[in-house]
Amino acid sequence: MSNTLQSIYRAAKGGNQKLLQVYKSNNRANAMGDALEEYIKDAYAGSHHGMKKRDAAKLHSKCFSYIGNQNNPPDFMLKGSDAIEVKKIEGYKSALALNSSYPKSKLHFDDCRISNACRECESWEKRDIIYIVGSVSKGELKILYFVYGDCYAASRETYENIQNAVSNALSVDGIETENTNELAKVRRVDPLGITSLRVRGMWHIEGPAKVFDYLYEIDTVKEFQLVCIMRKDKYSAFPATDRNQIEKGKGFVVKDAKIKSPDNPAKQIPIKLITFSK
Repeated sequence: MSNTLQSIYRAAKGGNQKLLQVYKSNNRANAMGDALEEYIKDAYAGSHHGMKKRDAAKLHSKCFSYIGNQNNPPDFMLKGSDAIEVKKIEGYKSALALNSSYPKSKLHFDDCRISNACRECESWEKRDIIYIVGSVSKGELKILYFVYGDCYAASRETYENIQNAVSNALSVDGIETENTNELAKVRRVDPLGITSLRVRGMWHIEGPAKVFDYLYEIDTVKEFQLVCIMRKDKYSAFPATDRNQIEKGKGFVVKDAKIKSPDNPAKQIPIKLITFSK
């Protein structure tokens, strides 16, 4: 069964791709963000851009239990394993636009932002989620970050408390609201009762190159760089064969390190830092 360590190995070996040029050539992408998603799907499924679409689709079906859409997280989920969210950025220190979905340390079954198809694809309640952030310059993939949510985002209560505070602020006399998955919806704003107001969240989070600059400094001269951050116990749970492949792979460096806890910066979390450069 495919996993993130296998994906990292494949992505590292295929780095510095001219993404849009490559994936547009076989009609698998029309935009750079789509091309990055297709590249990550291939890295997980073991498919490649030269495959016929139907052959790639077969491998994707074996690998993923869910492949989503642009409106609901996650972008896809591995069968029985991690949820994956892919983000494309231009400058490698750019923030990530998460739109109406707050940052996630884990993906929960009862999250109102996910689709019913995601909930029903398998029997599950909570999953690890990994943010894969690709920095693309002049059409080339230059930097790729793999960061697990529990190293990056605070617990869900942190964000939901803010959402609830904003929503509750509109629950006052004279304002008619209705239930919504957005922050709020106000009905009958005008005397005729024909205007409504939707209040939507637009979440952003600093990019991993900036958040974790104390762990790894990007060298912009390099042709391609990959950085992965995961908790030490997560790394240990991967098959030994996959860990050995990374640890012995040319260009890879695997180190023990510690990061600030997203819930309590005074606490240190032991992690594995995996880097690759060429």
